[in-house]
Amino acid sequence: MAESNDRPARAASWRERWYEIIFEADTPAGKLFDVVLLIAIVLSVLVVMLESVKSIGEDARFGRWLIAAEWFFTLLFTAEYLARLACARRPGKYALSFFGIVDLLAILPTYFMVLSPGAQRLTVVRSFRLLRAFRIFKLAHMLNEATALRRAIWASRSKISVFLAFIVIVVVIVGSAMHLIEGEESGFTSIPQSMYWAIVTMTTVGYGDVAPQTPLGKALAATIMMLGYSMIIVPTGIVTAELTSGAGPQPLTTQVCPHCMAEGHDHDAGFCKFCGGRL
Repeated sequence: MAESNDRPARAASWRERWYEIIFEADTPAGKLFDVVLLIAIVLSVLVVMLESVKSIGEDARFGRWLIAAEWFFTLLFTAEYLARLACARRPGKYALSFFGIVDLLAILPTYFMVLSPGAQRLTVVRSFRLLRAFRIFKLAHMLNEATALRRAIWASRSKISVFLAFIVIVVVIVGSAMHLIEGEESGFTSIPQSMYWAIVTMTTVGYGDVAPQTPLGKALAATIMMLGYSMIIVPTGIVTAELTSGAGPQPLTTQVCPHCMAEGHDHDAGFCKFCGGRL
């Protein structure tokens, strides 16, 4: 009976040890695991980049090694993903979290390569996993600033939405007017094509593939160019106002909640502010 009671305890202790190594960076083993993982992520992204170079990827000698390296990293990340599911207290929470989804998307393209050649190029999504460097190397002050920026953008969402709606209306009106003024002879073959020109002009990109030829069209183009210059600063001003008006960011810890897999807790928190579980 005692031996049967010890089995759940041993399983729990095993999961807790591996949880600290895989999900935390507070111990030497955990930090070593994360550093090795980051190196593997960088190398795997470099492999995908080199494979896209025609002179390298199509070479019989280098191409074979690159494909082997891609499968090696994919199997390595697959094992890591399964290990995270095994040691997480709530695997579903991890699987549906931001990093859980990114970890899954990082391994699927290589398997899809069997059905659709070239799908492995999408594995560059692994670069999102490098965001763990902020937690691994204790860059909590950067987490604080990122949190403040995210809150400012979220608080500005209504004003930015109104601004974008105004831009869309202006693009539709100017595009329709330019289609009427210039016509097909100048390349404004349709209202959507003219709206494309209005967007390119308002954002001051100016590809030059479509340009007005008549004096009235040029006057309208000059007006929308000046309007574009004046509108560029509006979203920046909205977010800056929210940043300056809000309270300063609170110090954060790099610890991950073992219950809901959430990050961004206060440095002196004993319980998760998202689910209430003990940290």
